[in-house]
Amino acid sequence: MLTYTDFCPWTVSFCRSRVSRSLVPRAPLFNPRYLFSSMSLPSVTDKNRGHVKPVHPPVRMLLGPGPSNIPPRVNLKLASPMIGYMDPVYFEVMEGVQQLMRYLFQTDNEFTIPVSGAGSAAMECCLSNLIEPGDTVLVCVSGYFSQRICDMAVRYGAALKTLEAPWGQAFSLAQIEEALATHKPSLLCLVHGETSTGVRQPMDGIGQLAKKYNSLLMVDTVASLGGVPFFVDAWGVDACYTGGQKCLSGPPGISPLTFSPLAMQKIKGRKTPVANWYLDATLLAPYWCPPAGQPRKYHHTTPANLIYSLHEALSIIAEDGLDKTWARHKEATDALYEGLTSLGLGLVVSDPAIRLTSLTSITAPEGVNTAEVQKYLLTKHDIEVAGGLGQFAGKIWRVGLMGWNARVPNVKILLSALKEAIEAQKK
Repeated sequence: MLTYTDFCPWTVSFCRSRVSRSLVPRAPLFNPRYLFSSMSLPSVTDKNRGHVKPVHPPVRMLLGPGPSNIPPRVNLKLASPMIGYMDPVYFEVMEGVQQLMRYLFQTDNEFTIPVSGAGSAAMECCLSNLIEPGDTVLVCVSGYFSQRICDMAVRYGAALKTLEAPWGQAFSLAQIEEALATHKPSLLCLVHGETSTGVRQPMDGIGQLAKKYNSLLMVDTVASLGGVPFFVDAWGVDACYTGGQKCLSGPPGISPLTFSPLAMQKIKGRKTPVANWYLDATLLAPYWCPPAGQPRKYHHTTPANLIYSLHEALSIIAEDGLDKTWARHKEATDALYEGLTSLGLGLVVSDPAIRLTSLTSITAPEGVNTAEVQKYLLTKHDIEVAGGLGQFAGKIWRVGLMGWNARVPNVKILLSALKEAIEAQKK
């Protein structure tokens, strides 16, 4: 059997042995233009050919809102051999990653797939499939990424309604029910873990309210899934997505997504085609979820190596178990809270019941330049943390303890470096 390292030499050998010399052009090897001798071509310009530095990324501790550091065994999968998107072996990989995603989401939904794109592509997949022009869509807005849902929804023709809360706060069931009763939306959207604020939206009862008012429920878990408890089926969620690069510690550019049977019923019953061909679930389903006994139908060339890597990242979570994984995130974050208190630093989210374990927003002390502290951490300690977005820009830091990085030793390193960086500002 061929190994990957044998492949290129084997190709040369195969060509030499199998291709008749009479079929090989006898043009000089140094003149590739022989192949295009019948064409009139312009001269090649070398303006952008050279002088590009080779890529040697530094090793950083990524403690921002994502991406997180990738475990070595996950990183190795990115260098796996490429196989075709209709290869039977690849179909086995697809089925495996779908099963692992169902475990992650805690769902039995058939339509559970990795979207070929970042978390925002998964967000757009949900909205483009679940919204038809004129549909009333209610979005709970309390941060940067819930506002992004609004921005996308109107592009697909939604009659947009919003329920707003101050940044740093969550929504009550009473607020959500009042908005549902008032607007009667076909789709209710909210963010479970708001990356811009560090708020975790409590989910108890929201799914039941959505069903009571005949609304589908879409939940963004990009910053939370894998880091805190989440149950798609038990909580009545119809559309849910996450990003591979945060609490899963996989690569960016591949994003798990799941649709409930009710969501798929809505999609199949559309009066208008999905306005986004690339993310159309009716076209993706025959490739990812064909009916029993039916062959898969090609849609687009999926990023195989990203899917191998996602498969491995999810395998690590499955080996540890979700309960243990969630507990590890909480242990690390509790250590962070304790250390921040000793440094005299406050948290944006005052209510412990709605703090997002995987992402902590820290209030910067008066007179401290947040960007300079971030620069110090990066240049002196190779630690990346993020600043604030939107109305929190220049006022807070955002620290992510996600996936592989959610460990107490990392917290200790960060706290020591953060103390040093703040003290350096005062000199």
